Amino acid sequence: MNKQAVLSLSGGMDSSTVLLRLLADGYEVTALSFDYGQKHRVELDRAQALVNYINKERLSLTPKGATEYYPKVKYGTIKLDGLAPMLNSALVEGGDEVPEGHYEQENMKETVVPNRNKIFSSLIQAVALSIANEKNTNVHIAMGIHAGDHAIYPDCRQEFRDADYTAFTEGNWDAGRVSYVTPYLNGDKFDILKDGGECCTKLGLDFNKVYANTNTSYKPININDKWYSDYKSASSVERVEAFIKLGKPDPVEYADASGPVGWDTVEQHVKEVLENA
Repeated sequence: MNKQAVLSLSGGMDSSTVLLRLLADGYEVTALSFDYGQKHRVELDRAQALVNYINKERLSLTPKGATEYYPKVKYGTIKLDGLAPMLNSALVEGGDEVPEGHYEQENMKETVVPNRNKIFSSLIQAVALSIANEKNTNVHIAMGIHAGDHAIYPDCRQEFRDADYTAFTEGNWDAGRVSYVTPYLNGDKFDILKDGGECCTKLGLDFNKVYANTNTSYKPININDKWYSDYKSASSVERVEAFIKLGKPDPVEYADASGPVGWDTVEQHVKEVLENA
């Protein structure tokens, strides 16, 4: 039996890379996304597109076609209808404008969604424990949290994870069968992106196709029914910074109020933000 993992797949760069890492490490993955009324719902479309791409490519591979032949990814979206109007956050529909700049700025706390990871965690734990009991095996819950999240998002810190896990084990029989894996907890987005490239090579996947099917932008722009990423919100700045450090252009398409823009414009803007941070 393959190792079992349940992944919170947001559709962003971090959790998408965790999916690659799990597959490269021989896990059978159940991936879950959450529709909680976020403004950047395009991330859900990207998550589905990525899973579709990975599963399609899997069918074209043989054990000789990649270092590891991975199992099909199971995927589902959980809708939290009615929650957004009750939340005070710039990230949800009806909230204030998403701020621009670098994550180190104080105003980035406006992007916190109250108790978001606790809400997600409870549902993921329920699924993971169900799989553990059904298959009589241990299950890992995988998350893409990383060092860059810690300052702004308390629910990404290890202290929260430990306390949350204690509550989970206290409230459920056989919860010890479920444990966490956070491969990028002490890394940053560059480390994540670098590992993603290595996983793509191992799995026989196209790096650009993988990351074109992700969304990191908190302020995506719709032009003629096509979604583009912004390059000025904090999440986008951090992503672009990682691609700059990697020495590769981001395959995601970018735009601003004037329309679509090229990588040179995106790169120059982020370099200026970093110089002034």
